[in-house]
Amino acid sequence: MMASEQRTALDPVPGSGIHDDEQRPPRPARRWLVPLLVVVLLAQMAAVMVTTAVQQTPTIDEPVYVATAAEYLHGQGIRYNPEHPPLGKLVIAVGVAIADPQVDTAFAGPQIDLGPHLLYESGNDPWQLMFWGRLPVIVLTLLFGLVVFAFARDLAGRAAGLAALALYAFSPDLVAHGSLATLDVPTAGFLLTSAWLLWRARARPRLYVPLAGLALGAALATKMSALPAVPVTLGLTAVSVWSACGGAETRRRLLRVLAAAAVVTLAAIAVVWASYLVVDPRLRWTSQEPVPVVHGLKATLVDLLPFPQAYADGMRLQFRFENQPWGGFLFGRFYTGHLWYYLPAALLVKTPLGLLALWAAGAVVVVAVRRLRPAAPYLLVPAGVLLASAMTGSRDFGTRYTLFLPMFLTVAAGCVLTVRRRWVTGVTAALVLFVVVSSLRTFPYYLPYSNEAFGGPARTHLRLHDSNVDWGQDLGRLADRLRERYPDERIWLVYQGSGLPSAYGIEASEPRGVPVDEVRGLLVVSDSSVAKAKGRLAELIDSSRAIDEVGHSITIYRR
Repeated sequence: MMASEQRTALDPVPGSGIHDDEQRPPRPARRWLVPLLVVVLLAQMAAVMVTTAVQQTPTIDEPVYVATAAEYLHGQGIRYNPEHPPLGKLVIAVGVAIADPQVDTAFAGPQIDLGPHLLYESGNDPWQLMFWGRLPVIVLTLLFGLVVFAFARDLAGRAAGLAALALYAFSPDLVAHGSLATLDVPTAGFLLTSAWLLWRARARPRLYVPLAGLALGAALATKMSALPAVPVTLGLTAVSVWSACGGAETRRRLLRVLAAAAVVTLAAIAVVWASYLVVDPRLRWTSQEPVPVVHGLKATLVDLLPFPQAYADGMRLQFRFENQPWGGFLFGRFYTGHLWYYLPAALLVKTPLGLLALWAAGAVVVVAVRRLRPAAPYLLVPAGVLLASAMTGSRDFGTRYTLFLPMFLTVAAGCVLTVRRRWVTGVTAALVLFVVVSSLRTFPYYLPYSNEAFGGPARTHLRLHDSNVDWGQDLGRLADRLRERYPDERIWLVYQGSGLPSAYGIEASEPRGVPVDEVRGLLVVSDSSVAKAKGRLAELIDSSRAIDEVGHSITIYRR
């Protein structure tokens, strides 16, 4: 065994950035302080996520994931939602199993009807079922917080770990999407875990390289958007193993690098296959809709992937989605197509100002400080490659496609504390506090969060739409508002979401097929529909007076 492999994970590694003073055991009186603060930060995050999960009705994407998870539990195999691999839905299935819903195994309708059929037509309680479906993602989000803390602590010490964890725990985007039964947070978290394990592999490659491969495989088995991270992960594997080999001869180091890359690749492939085999050991697969034919480089990529046929067909479906002319909304303008700068612009709106400042400072520190510089590829390269990949996508729907940034860059932000200047510590503490206050002010409306420079969550709908602000999450709150303030009013509703209004006690009519003069009473419109309004709906809105709003995502007009 190499001498470098005999070190413990927290022993100083040449170029690792771990402080010598962090190796000395803490004073007995302070030994409990750091664990206590970690518990407090994660408990706060858990509390706000559970509160959010309890109060929100299904968002647009959640019902199909929950219903597919229920299908898995009842042995229906991979019939629906092939565009996403099974692992994330298997995580959701843990909560769905506890809820034990009634499942119509004879259902053979289109995918778009699968979720509503389970929630509203099969004798289930949609509130209870959605909460239990969301709970495993909440737990996973909290576990990824521990990874953030451990990564930053390994790089720059316990104070850096606590700062990074505080920024993570109060990130509005992570709280918002970590409390939903969706796949974005799990994918980003598994990728962060893989990068952290590879960083630790610089000291103990035989332990951490296989684990990093498993974490990469978990990301690939959750969402196909993780595929651009594969070459990055293999590159980081090479860097880690090369560093761990120390003074070994070049040929021997190259052989170990190649062996480690093979281990990571095989481990990732094994996780993807295992996720499909768990759902159906016989790997039966028949698509519910026609699978498009792809050509050129995309076809070559699909054919080369060593994954099950369902995975390949899911990728073909994703390519079809990318070719559709989706509508976007940015800074008050609705457009058809894609803007390359959409995600950076949306991040400027949706990220707390203090967090933006610390992200930038952390990136500079990681590159500029010599003992932290070896960590730069592990933090900045994955984030940069994944952001560039997300920016090429055609669906300008929200910052949920960039949730890896509040994970990777928050670790870098904690490293600012390696700069031993009193003013740096003070400014960092002030910015962290600014993030905390900004996050708490938006409670419990985290999906429509925007920072103070853009007017806060009440004005997000003027600049962005879809999962940035209105994803159908406030149907239950709307029912409460109508019952409390407008009990005898005639309701006209234009709702964008997967929920069924009548299931929450909302009796409303569709106004767009009725002459404008006949639409009298309350006109209730989802803000995403307001952003895209044209024709009859635009005429109705222009001739109405806004009198109320619900959750910063639904506007109530008087006619």
